[in-house]
Amino acid sequence: MNNRLLGLGKKDRERLSELIRQTKGYITVSDASSILNTPPSNTSKILSKLAQKGWLYRIKRGAYIPVPLESKTETISLIDPLVIAERLFSKCYIGGWSAAEYWGFTEQIFKTIIVMTSNKPKDRFPVINETAYKLRTIPDKAFFGLINIWREQGKVSISDPSRTIVDLLNDPMLGGGIRSTGDIFLNYLKSDKKDIDVLIKYAKSIDNGAVFKRLGFLLERFTPDEKAAINICKSNLTKGYSRLDPSIKSGKLITRWKLWVPLSWVKEYQID
Repeated sequence: MNNRLLGLGKKDRERLSELIRQTKGYITVSDASSILNTPPSNTSKILSKLAQKGWLYRIKRGAYIPVPLESKTETISLIDPLVIAERLFSKCYIGGWSAAEYWGFTEQIFKTIIVMTSNKPKDRFPVINETAYKLRTIPDKAFFGLINIWREQGKVSISDPSRTIVDLLNDPMLGGGIRSTGDIFLNYLKSDKKDIDVLIKYAKSIDNGAVFKRLGFLLERFTPDEKAAINICKSNLTKGYSRLDPSIKSGKLITRWKLWVPLSWVKEYQID
């Protein structure tokens, strides 16, 4: 038996085991009350007691996460922020620049973790255990192109390399803006994770006509030899005009891509 278990009585060990088993690592007073068959007021005291003994960590009012058995101290420091996101915001996955960091597409350090979730939280920029999160709500049909990775404390869902790129093309701000997104995309194209066929497949599954406009434009800039993919992008252009970077209002209209491009890009790449 783990030595730390000796700090709990038999009843508390049974309660803790049952809570972990039935909640999969995210414990609320409401759920615990049903599981333990105790009134909410009593349940709150039970959870608080377990937290005081170092077995639970309070992440917000009425919500706790178990401290790993391997932790030698009464601290949450061993809990991976990605695992916390998986437990707290599920159904969700790690995406945007956070996924780009995981896949090695950027050396830039982002202090905030991007979480794509089906939830509609009131606070979209929570700070938990000194880690900042940015939450983006997406529909259930958008949960594709994901894989599970195993961290020390559990499973985490994350966008695969191609899905990561499509998410950034769908919303460049998830990559820190179009300049950073462009750099991430270029690193993807240079990597062994590049898969243009999958990229096109995912782009078709995203309900946003701007994705093919941005994708085609960037392919033309970075890999002009990908003529087949560029032509597919052209054939999937939707009506209306989009912006390469939605945050930049000025620019030059590139009619063949129906895309407003920032003047800095026009000058740098000598776009006509």
